[in-house]
Amino acid sequence: MGRTSNVFARIEPEIKEQAEMVLNQLGIPMSNAVGMFLRQVVIQRGIPFEMKLPANKPIFVGELSKEEFESEIAKGLADIENGNVYSEKQVSEEMKRLYNL
Repeated sequence: MGRTSNVFARIEPEIKEQAEMVLNQLGIPMSNAVGMFLRQVVIQRGIPFEMKLPANKPIFVGELSKEEFESEIAKGLADIENGNVYSEKQVSEEMKRLYNL
């Protein structure tokens, strides 16, 4: 390996820990993974994966007109009346599954 340069980044501890677990299973040191990512940025001349906004962006109350707000409330009430609800336990379990908590 030729000369090297240091890169310092602030990462959420949970993300770092989860990434280290995956990389350890692959037998790749974190520094090598970062180097691989940066090489791909250079080769592809951009971020080496697709970046998109979520299909269903969150609704912000402050951005809604009175009519839009009332429509959203009506949708929520209709969901409740039709039984389209989830318990706190179901939501919590799904969050744990999705985010490996």
